[in-house]
Amino acid sequence: MNTPGSETGQKPVIVKKYANRRLYNMATSSYVTLEDLAKMIKEGGDFVVHDAKTGEDITRSVLTQIIVEQEQKGQNLLPISFLRQLISFYGDSMQFLVPGYLEQAMVSFAKNQEQMRNTLRNTFGLFPFGQFEEMGKQNMALFEQALKMLSPYGAGAASAAAEKPAAPAPPASEDPRLQRLETQIDALTKQLDALTRKDLP
Repeated sequence: MNTPGSETGQKPVIVKKYANRRLYNMATSSYVTLEDLAKMIKEGGDFVVHDAKTGEDITRSVLTQIIVEQEQKGQNLLPISFLRQLISFYGDSMQFLVPGYLEQAMVSFAKNQEQMRNTLRNTFGLFPFGQFEEMGKQNMALFEQALKMLSPYGAGAASAAAEKPAAPAPPASEDPRLQRLETQIDALTKQLDALTRKDLP
């Protein structure tokens, strides 16, 4: 998924992580904390983290640590059911599809966020609680549906596949697992498109 800095064309800040777990911002020549990096992201900044000894890119690991730290502070964004489903996909044959679907879900959520901001501007500060609550429910349903559709045994995948018109019979040499995967992808794509097109009342 693209980071804020990459979208603006700015080069990301280089952060080095040392053996003592301290993080050093090369742009400001100062040590920073996970909280500082979280603030940078919220302000639209971008960074990459390298292991100071090996030079390995460990950005993903540090971003995950930031999420864990935020969750421990009580700012819970990830429902327990979502976390359980996500964990269940590690090592699963469908694992490679999860990042792409979660990225699509976040893009869709970002579009909804822009709709919320526009609504606030258009109503001169009047906060439409009902509309935003419904939007939040739709976004959460999108995340959960994405995971259910990826599961080869999920009820969501079965119902979505049942609603899809029967496809032409595949060639005898084609792997049936690929056909099942295509069916799941088509069904989820339609659902994502439907949520994305739905405008606020």
